[in-house]
Amino acid sequence: MTTEPERPLATLDPPRAVDDGPRPVLARRIGTVALVLVVVAGALNLFGLWTTTTTTSEDGWTVSVHYARIARAGLDAPWEVTVEHPGGFGKDVELRVTTAYFDIFESQGLDPEPSDETSDGTDDTWTFETPEGDTFEVAFDAYIQPSSHRGASDRVAVLVHGREVASTPFRTTLLP
Repeated sequence: MTTEPERPLATLDPPRAVDDGPRPVLARRIGTVALVLVVVAGALNLFGLWTTTTTTSEDGWTVSVHYARIARAGLDAPWEVTVEHPGGFGKDVELRVTTAYFDIFESQGLDPEPSDETSDGTDDTWTFETPEGDTFEVAFDAYIQPSSHRGASDRVAVLVHGREVASTPFRTTLLP
């Protein structure tokens, strides 16, 4: 009795018959187009930092906020407030800001630093020494915390004798 030698197990599919036509390429084409779209969006900075400025004028006071409208965790994010009032500011400049907005940031500090700061749990009130001239600017040096995944809303208001004279709302949206 003769026995046939064992054949090794095949690890490849048998060749495709010519009559069966070409293999479907639709899935590869869709994947390639999706990859190209992601690369183009990245090259156009659609996933990066987008900044904008919002301005409100009321009763002769103008408050402008330049901020990150869209950002991602770990990126430096601008936050600059400019207050203008013809004729100067009087004794001090007071700004009221939403406390929770700053939870998404790792702070490096305000410039200039406030001479006084109070909080009621919802809003912080910063008091700054009176600048010379008709324009006051304050900048917040910060970056988005790596653990932040949700955006936040804020409202900056200028106070005169404890009364709001101009305010402007805005929102920062965080992308993954």
